Amino acid sequence: MLKLFYLTLQSTKEGQAAHAHVHEILKGLCKRGWQAVLFEPRYPKSHSSPSLFKRFWEFIVVQVRLWWQFYSSDRPSILYIRWHFATWPTALLARFKKIPTVQEVNGPYGDLFAAWPWTRHLQRFFVFLMRSQLLWADAVIAVTPRLGDWAREEGVKKPIVVIPNGANVEIFSPDGQIDPLVEGYGPYVIFFGALAPWQGIEVMLEAVEVSTWPQQVKLVIVGEGALYGRVAEAARRNSRIVFLGPQPYTHMPGLIRGSLAVLVPKTDDRSGFMSTGLFPLKLFEGMACGVPVVVTDFPGMADLVRKEKCGLVIPPKDAKALADAVRYLYDHPEARVRMGTKGREIVVRDHSWDARAAETDRLLRRLLGIVGKEG
Repeated sequence: MLKLFYLTLQSTKEGQAAHAHVHEILKGLCKRGWQAVLFEPRYPKSHSSPSLFKRFWEFIVVQVRLWWQFYSSDRPSILYIRWHFATWPTALLARFKKIPTVQEVNGPYGDLFAAWPWTRHLQRFFVFLMRSQLLWADAVIAVTPRLGDWAREEGVKKPIVVIPNGANVEIFSPDGQIDPLVEGYGPYVIFFGALAPWQGIEVMLEAVEVSTWPQQVKLVIVGEGALYGRVAEAARRNSRIVFLGPQPYTHMPGLIRGSLAVLVPKTDDRSGFMSTGLFPLKLFEGMACGVPVVVTDFPGMADLVRKEKCGLVIPPKDAKALADAVRYLYDHPEARVRMGTKGREIVVRDHSWDARAAETDRLLRRLLGIVGKEG
């Protein structure tokens, strides 16, 4: 039996990108004969973030549970870690126990310093914790090509494989009903994901007020996070803003397919988007639903949108450009359909989660020296 332990210290809360990424990959691996066990923190359901003490307590508890298995007959064939500074002791123990380890890298060191600003005061220490894990890994999975190049520059000599985000093309599809939550709203564009400053939340709220924003078009926002209160207050003040809060993963296709466009207006480059690129989950899920995407001009997603002509690219932090993009898509239904159709074709062909799981399966089997049926 091929057994994989998957360790993530970012809780996979339904409705957030990490949930889809982790569970879709694990589902695909199980389909290919793996027994996969997920180790993750358990936080109470709340719109507010867990306290720092609670986070660190859960970091310890979840890893102790995993370490216990290292010393039993139920130890894994391979360990898969979603890169995090606090997984350092588990990576070290796996090295000591000679358990092959894969590190999945979703961003450079700057991601940590942007999310946890206090860590900048101990920057060298945290870089040491993270870089040493990369160097110990038997393979590294990078979610963008530029991030793979960055890992090589950090000194990684072992295999580096680029496996970006994807979409479940069976669930996320143009076919099906529109979710009842948005029935009666008329035309709308949608943002879904973490309500964090770098997601461009403030830019979207400002864009609705710009004169070129079509008065008939609503902005639907789905998610939770640090700016939950700001979004809720904006929705109370402006009838063109509809805030649905967090929604289950399975509800998202019905919300997306009824929209004019999916908005991906990333704004914050403190974590290095311009050097490493990004492929957000919402990009592929919107495309899979046959809907145009509006993205900011960061490498990766902007390159894909321009090449495949499946949406519009705007400058970061430009509310006027975002309003103009929404206006264009509202005024040009033929272009909207053409972009959406192209996006769906591209995701089905190249960017499904099943294809991503097949790539992951091939890497894991190669590390274990297994010859046989893959994919």
